[in-house]
This record gives sequence, C-alpha cells and structure tokens, in this order.
Amino acid sequence: MSIPFAQTPPLGIIEGYYGRPWSWEARGRVAALLAGHGYEFFLYAPKADEFLRRRWREPHPKDEATALAAFAGSCRALGLAFGVGLSPFEIYLAFDSEAKAALSDKLAELDSLGVQRLAILFDDMRGDLPDLAARQADILHWIGERTRAERLIMCPTYYSDDRSLDTYFGARPEGYLEALGASLDPAIEVFWTGPEVCSRELKPGHLSRVAAQLGRRPLLWDNYPVNDGPRMSPYLYLRAFTGRSAAIAPLIAGHAVNPALQPTLSCIPALTLAESYALGEDYDYGAAFRRAASEVLGAPLAAQVERRLVSLQDVGLDNLGEMAARLRARFEASDHPGAREIVAWLDGAWRVTREEMEAS
Repeated sequence: MSIPFAQTPPLGIIEGYYGRPWSWEARGRVAALLAGHGYEFFLYAPKADEFLRRRWREPHPKDEATALAAFAGSCRALGLAFGVGLSPFEIYLAFDSEAKAALSDKLAELDSLGVQRLAILFDDMRGDLPDLAARQADILHWIGERTRAERLIMCPTYYSDDRSLDTYFGARPEGYLEALGASLDPAIEVFWTGPEVCSRELKPGHLSRVAAQLGRRPLLWDNYPVNDGPRMSPYLYLRAFTGRSAAIAPLIAGHAVNPALQPTLSCIPALTLAESYALGEDYDYGAAFRRAASEVLGAPLAAQVERRLVSLQDVGLDNLGEMAARLRARFEASDHPGAREIVAWLDGAWRVTREEMEAS
C-alpha cells in the first residue's frame, strides 16, 4: 500500500449557487457536520440574496440580518471562520463618491454581523475594459483599509480559462491575470475555478501556471456538486470527488466547494473531498462515496441511493419517464432530510431557469 499524501489544504463551503437558498436550519446542520470533518470556513453568498448583489446598496432586512449574525456566531462556536460574498455590481464602472459611501455603509453592516472573511465577487459582470485589473485592485485595496474582516478574497471577472466567460461578459483584457497579480496586495486571496467553469479535473500543471500568473496560489472555487441553472438542476451530483489529486494541495491557498441546491445531499461529496486529501493515492472514490453516504443518510437510505445513482446523477429528471413515480414512492417512505430533498427534486421544486439566473 502506498503512503497517504496526508496534506490537506484549508477546506470550506461557498454558497455560490443560483436558485432557492438553503434554510438557516439546513445551514446549521451542514456547518456542524463538515466542521467535524476538517472544514475550516463557510462563506455565505447565494445568488438569490439580492442585498449582496443587485440591491447591495441597501441593508439586509432586520430579520435576515439577525439570522446572519446568529449563523456567524454558530460558525465561530464550531471553529469555522464565517464569511460573506459581496457582489457590488459593476462598481468599477463608476467608483465615485456615491459608490464609496454606499460601499462604506455595506462594509459597516457586514462588520456588525461578525464577518471574518470577506469575498468581493466580480463574476457575472461586464469585463471588456483594458484597465479592468487595475480598477478592481484599487477597489480591493480601498476595502482592505476599511473592513474588519481578517481575510480579504476576490473573485475575478474571468475566474477560469473557460472562453464561455468571454462570450457572456466580453473579451477578457490581454494579460488580465498577470495585471491583477501585479496590482493586488499579496495578502488578498483570489478565487479560481480551473480550466472550465465546472472543471472536470484540476491538475498540478494547470494550477502552477495560474499561480505564476497571479503571483500567489489560487483559492479554488470548485463548482462540484453545484447543480443550478436549467442545464444542471435536473441532476443530483452525488458521486464522490474525482479529478482532484491530493498532489494539488501545496499549489492552492484553499479549496472551497460550491454545493448543490440540496444541502443534506451536498454533504456526501463534500465529505469525500476531505477523505481524498487525507488518503492521497490510497483514495478510493467508490468506497469514499459509500462511507460518506452512510454517515449522511444512514446505511439503509444510502444503499437505496447507491442503487439508483445512475438515475439520479446521469439520467436526470427530464429523462426518467415512468421511473420518476417509482423513485418518488421509494424515497417518500423515508422522513430523512436527504430523502425529502430527493422527493422535492423529483417534484421539480429545485429547477432553476435562465430567467431566474439573469434576474439575480
């Protein structure tokens, strides 16, 4: 047997999905479970929270602010650093006195909630500007002088090599990553999803190249098992992590998982990621799935899910036909949160449309 790699980077969750946000009760369950498996941080950034996106200039309603502060306290009690992802929409097009005043107010609000890690997210925004990197770096430095967050993170507009980003947000400026790396304070971490927005694999060679461009190790934003959008929401991504060798650990600043719309089911692959780093070359993704599913769902329900894994993850909701009714009858017999999530998915409750995404 080979010797395990035994090096695990900082692991975390970033709620970066489109669609219906998790409940606070569900967040608490996920945080408690993952904290017990080596996860170190939890970043709150669901696309549906409009007070972090299109309406970022407005404070959160009192009830939501109270819930956020309470969850921040729960994370700290679990040993998890709590963070928030703020998307000040295209603020770099006019970073004037009005924008600075609004951003100052938002930073004060987030400080009052107990935010320890602050992520400024420039994804999903126009980027075809020749001085984009310099503008974004200036904003990050301005924020760094005012926030009480212990760590500052940014998501670039072009956070992957994937050319679909150029199609949606304009052609990326020449040398964008290099300019960003040269302009940005080395203490500021930078998110990166890999060769693709939803990368099938992440290799040392790729990450070494990106680190050289950015002048720092990238902080992985891993878009597995997220299943938002019209193309992915008809599927449940439950299998264990693959394509992320433990050999990448020294090349990244951390590994953040963007979870699925189903909080309980998301924990299955999340647990396997921790195991993959811990075991290195001894990692067996099939066995890891079984262990994680049994812990999250209990052995009987886990066995049922494994038997129907192809239907849930590969066939998908739109192609199940008459099988959908049989699956529903099977899983509605259980009152486990994971089973209820499968039933809701079968009923279409988790679908995310293109219109929903464009409105977020």
